[in-house]
Amino acid sequence: MSREEEDDEIFQAENLVNCTPNPDCPMIHPCVDPPLCSNCQKSELSFFDPNCPGCQEILLRPTTAIPEIFAILRQWTPQTQQNIEVLINQILEKGANINDRDGLTDMTLLHYASKAGASGVGDAEMASRVVTMLIDKGADPFIRCRWTNMTALHYAAYFDVAPVIKILLKTTKAIDIDNTCSEFDHGSSLHIAASNVAYNAVKVLLQNGANPYMKDDLGRQPIDCVPDPKNFDEESEMAKLATKIRKMMPEAGPVSPNPCSPIFDPTQSRVTLQAMGLRLGDKVVINGSKSGALRYCGPTEFAAGIWAGIELDEKIGKNDGSVGGISYFRCAQNHGN
Repeated sequence: MSREEEDDEIFQAENLVNCTPNPDCPMIHPCVDPPLCSNCQKSELSFFDPNCPGCQEILLRPTTAIPEIFAILRQWTPQTQQNIEVLINQILEKGANINDRDGLTDMTLLHYASKAGASGVGDAEMASRVVTMLIDKGADPFIRCRWTNMTALHYAAYFDVAPVIKILLKTTKAIDIDNTCSEFDHGSSLHIAASNVAYNAVKVLLQNGANPYMKDDLGRQPIDCVPDPKNFDEESEMAKLATKIRKMMPEAGPVSPNPCSPIFDPTQSRVTLQAMGLRLGDKVVINGSKSGALRYCGPTEFAAGIWAGIELDEKIGKNDGSVGGISYFRCAQNHGN
């Protein structure tokens, strides 16, 4: 072992020792590598396998740290994703806060669980069970990954985990169904699902009121994000699903550009934002202390002038995006300002 490798191991060990979990306060766990048993280390494709007796023994050790189990969660293998329940339960049993984050991906346990039901890799039934458990224990469905700007709903839409989408929308009363994601040109969950040919996700989102006419930063409606079926082999499953999604979109009932706000003028809002060098969805800070995402910019019925609506990161706001019975945008109660 070189001196550099030895120093790195010491530094990593000190990080794990100093990383004390606190169930009352969310934290970001340091980035480490997943542990491996001796047999898995010798294998041609070495990764932590929860089905391996040697790896199971490591997982259940009191000395195995939370960051190491987060590192296991990052493995996109059927062995890992189909054992998501065991892994997340181990993290919680070791004292993690329900909203702790992985230091490498900035994802929470709910983020990981929401995508763990992906077809061909994970188990949708298990993912749904874990998502329900996490929400019952207080997991916040509105938290965004700081790297991808995605919420749990965005992850479930991307990976086509329809049962999880239903649980998340029931939990939030679907107020976040059209929330955008900057990683996808400020498209909604429906844009994300359509672009990834996630048929079941598209179907569930439309059934729950997702706006099929909403446009992203590139001026695209969700139907415009569906890949051309001609790009796939004519008889392939992807071609068939893309065709079905394209046919499904026009069947949704027509909605206004913002069905919640009858006074919303998208042209005026766009001009105002361009003048300020901003766009909807941008991160903003209010009075140097409150941070959140810009969700509305335009006139209001409660006062003259141009007003901004902010979805705050923390539950320290005044409303859910509605003032005086008029909804200017939608967010969780006390997250609006």
